[in-house]
Amino acid sequence: MAIPHRIKKSNSMNKRVIIAIAALIIGNSVWAQVKTTDITKKNSWLKIGLNAGVPVGNAADFYSFVPALELKGQLMETNHFGIGLTTGYNHFLAKNNGQDFGTVPVGAFIRVYPASKGFFAGLDGGYSFITGVNGAKGGAYVKPQLGYHNYDWNIFGFYNHIFRSDINGGSIAHVGIGATYNIRFN
Repeated sequence: MAIPHRIKKSNSMNKRVIIAIAALIIGNSVWAQVKTTDITKKNSWLKIGLNAGVPVGNAADFYSFVPALELKGQLMETNHFGIGLTTGYNHFLAKNNGQDFGTVPVGAFIRVYPASKGFFAGLDGGYSFITGVNGAKGGAYVKPQLGYHNYDWNIFGFYNHIFRSDINGGSIAHVGIGATYNIRFN
């Protein structure tokens, strides 16, 4: 019985080696095709905007409204795909004379634009800091978006979720609408 076991192990090992070599060759071929994108006034710009939302989940019990500012730097990798960095400020307005607080997201984003104007989909993600509450800890966040865009504007709906442990007060989420204006470099 020991001999067949060794044969199986040897065949299994050979398959792993072949798969690893194939993966390296394919990965090297893909990496060789990657080109760098120069940042120019035609493919990069700032996006500045306003958002308005309402808390959902546990936050809805204590907060009523979330006005926000947004700032993004975008680079169009292709005519249909953009990447960039994002930050801003969200202010959670408390109910019943509670304490307001804010969040400052710092992250990256991707955008998919199927056409030069029309529908787009995007996702922001990173870390969101909590302000206005002593000792409060932030957490990782995601902000998926769907909307309409043209040369100058993006108008969208979003869901923003900050992941925090129950020990730190639990997750914070809100939904809303927003708009950003594209400021091009001249």
